[in-house]
Amino acid sequence: MRLVWCGVVVLMLLAVCSRFGLTQEAEETFGCEANPTGNPIGGGEGYSDIKTTGEFIVRSKQELLEALDKAQAGQVVFVPDGVEIDLTGMANIVIPAGVTLAGTRGLDGSKGARIFTTNRTTFMLMRTGGDDVRVTGLRFEGAYGGTERTAFYNNFLYTTEYGLEVDNCEIYNFNYRGVSAGPGAFNVRVHHNYIHHIQRSGLGYGVRIDNCAVSIVANKFDFCRHHIASSGAPGCAYEAAWNFVGPNAIGHHFDMHGGRDRGDGTNIAGDWMHIHHNTFQGTAANVAVRGVSSQGCDVHHNWFALPIEKAVRSSGNTYVHDNVCGPDKTPQEKPLRY
Repeated sequence: MRLVWCGVVVLMLLAVCSRFGLTQEAEETFGCEANPTGNPIGGGEGYSDIKTTGEFIVRSKQELLEALDKAQAGQVVFVPDGVEIDLTGMANIVIPAGVTLAGTRGLDGSKGARIFTTNRTTFMLMRTGGDDVRVTGLRFEGAYGGTERTAFYNNFLYTTEYGLEVDNCEIYNFNYRGVSAGPGAFNVRVHHNYIHHIQRSGLGYGVRIDNCAVSIVANKFDFCRHHIASSGAPGCAYEAAWNFVGPNAIGHHFDMHGGRDRGDGTNIAGDWMHIHHNTFQGTAANVAVRGVSSQGCDVHHNWFALPIEKAVRSSGNTYVHDNVCGPDKTPQEKPLRY
């Protein structure tokens, strides 16, 4: 089983390296600071792959909805710098297959156009309507980012298709879920975003994964309950690498639920997790595997604020090795196997 898991991780790593142009590091590094992606962690100023125009240029809700209704695969719906679009009252807005929804976050000081909602109800703001959707360079603001157990659940974006890419965005104040990938999704990439204030008590997931595999690279996370969470059902898997995790979270940071959470009579916590080269400043548990991953969880070359025994919790099939802890980057004394 260990060999199967290692093979899966190698394939995932090759795909990530190809996508982000990563090369073999000259020396051993810990935490996210080495960042071989070529773009700043969290996106913004210095990000290189920024759209500056598109087949559709939109400045209002009506123009945005009309453009998304007409856009075809390969086309860009572009929201210029300084534009603010209020989508209050809207839900389940579809981004068609192959379409890019883009702004200029990071270009010449641009914060990116702001797309927002004030709906304090339960809804999903956007969905993918097919494969190969990209959302880039924009700010998406939900109605509320507090920790209370509100009666409403704000959600930003959901996919069950192939090839969703969310990059160089700021996503915040959606109290339930930011980016969410469900059954059928594959090759989902969430990278170089700033994701924060998604922290409803009992929920609050920056990136949510269910029955699919997701690559989560070079993001900045803070003020989430769980920055990354997964239902842990068979088929769930993720790689989290070169992410910066701030000190403000109301729960453990990177999560995989187990059978107890689902109530399905198993102890399964997904297929696999590969967590490496992240910087964790928070003092809640940094990695929590709430069951046993069928193909294993590998945790290495991270920089934890906590002692290693408190940083990682697992019920089994987890290998924790070659990490550093505390402000002095004290090396982990010996590998831990759960």
